[in-house]
Amino acid sequence: MTEPGDPRGTRWGARRFSLRGRVTLLAAACVAGAVALVSIGAYMVVRSNLYQQLDDSLLARAQAAANSPQVQTELRQVPGAFLASADLQIGQLNAAPDVQHAVMTYPLSSSPPPFGQDELAVANGDSAESLRTDFRTDSRVVALPTGHGEAIVLAQSMGPTKRTLNELALVLFLIGGAGILVAAAAGTAVARAGLRPVDRLTSAAERVARTGDLRPIPVSGDDELARLTQTFNTMLGTVADSQERQRQLVADAGHELRTPLTSLRTNLELLLAASKPGAPPLPDEDRIDIVADISGQLDELTQLIGDLVELARQDEPRERFERVELLEVVERALDRARRRAGEINFDVSLQPWVLTGDNSALERAVLNLLDNAVKFSPPDATVWVRLYPLGDGTAVVEVADAGPGIAEEDLPKVFDRFYRSSEARTLPGSGLGLAIVKHAAERHGGAVYASQAPEGGALMTIRLPGAPG
Repeated sequence: MTEPGDPRGTRWGARRFSLRGRVTLLAAACVAGAVALVSIGAYMVVRSNLYQQLDDSLLARAQAAANSPQVQTELRQVPGAFLASADLQIGQLNAAPDVQHAVMTYPLSSSPPPFGQDELAVANGDSAESLRTDFRTDSRVVALPTGHGEAIVLAQSMGPTKRTLNELALVLFLIGGAGILVAAAAGTAVARAGLRPVDRLTSAAERVARTGDLRPIPVSGDDELARLTQTFNTMLGTVADSQERQRQLVADAGHELRTPLTSLRTNLELLLAASKPGAPPLPDEDRIDIVADISGQLDELTQLIGDLVELARQDEPRERFERVELLEVVERALDRARRRAGEINFDVSLQPWVLTGDNSALERAVLNLLDNAVKFSPPDATVWVRLYPLGDGTAVVEVADAGPGIAEEDLPKVFDRFYRSSEARTLPGSGLGLAIVKHAAERHGGAVYASQAPEGGALMTIRLPGAPG
């Protein structure tokens, strides 16, 4: 026995009423219902026909007996039908005021047919005919008038008809039972074959929960269960990609955080050691340098953490996007970039473009491109910003600087997380800005490109689907 809430009892109950068992039970129940309806209908039709045939036959023989000529016997004249009634009880009823005084004449070799008020009414001329069931003798009784004060009475046992019906009921029951068993077996086979992909999905889900193994499940066929398996495999692939990105992000973040944290700890230890009693004081120039280093390292950590938070936020699923005026997005990013660009000039040419997406994510991506161009541009240089459609249902945002450009071997890697070219390693930054740009573009169905600008600097391009504004 299991107590309420015991998981063993829950599992036992789940197995007892498994989907396979319910499919088998449903198939057997459907066939049982159909067989029962067909059997009952067939039985009722045959029963009605047999009893109707019995009544028709009995009436026809009664008519023949009533119209047959009289035959002289040793006792008296009787209908000739008396001589051909081996399967019947037949007799001639002579009328009387009541049943007790009525006289029934019948063949000596048989028993008299049952009679009562109905048959007496026919003999007295009060009724044209009578047909009824006599439950005492389990027979059908018919009476027809044969003359004044007389009636011919025939009775035939319903036993053979009932035996036929009983045999029919037994046959229908056996055939119906066999059909139900066959249906249950077929339902079990169909359920086992049809639910095999579900079993594989269940095993895969249990394996994932138990081991974290995200290997896809083999797919066979092209039915609904095969599509369900493909969808499950897609989900496993998405989870695997997400886990891989998380592992890579954590590993890269740990690597990038180690250097500024080590440097920050070293500078703090120097300041703490110099502040201890009896320790030689630090020169003012060294103290100023250490404080500046600590401030710069804190800024670097702040930017790195902010970029990590932005990447994590962009990985979150968005249930609804909104209408985005890309021209307004670029203009807002330009306003923010100009405030911290110093002496850098901007050459801007923008055309309207509309898409559905995330305003803030796209603005952050464009701002990262502008900040990257400003960082690599010399003083008084110009940054070129262009937004224009390509005529194929997409538009591009191009940002070109006048800096040293990007080496050919670095072009395929500049959008990778934490990747920094040899020219960028001496400049501030987390190495995540262009990765954020790539992530935002891909979330909106677009792509990013890096190339050399005609002026010699770097040219960064975001390509996004949409429509002219």
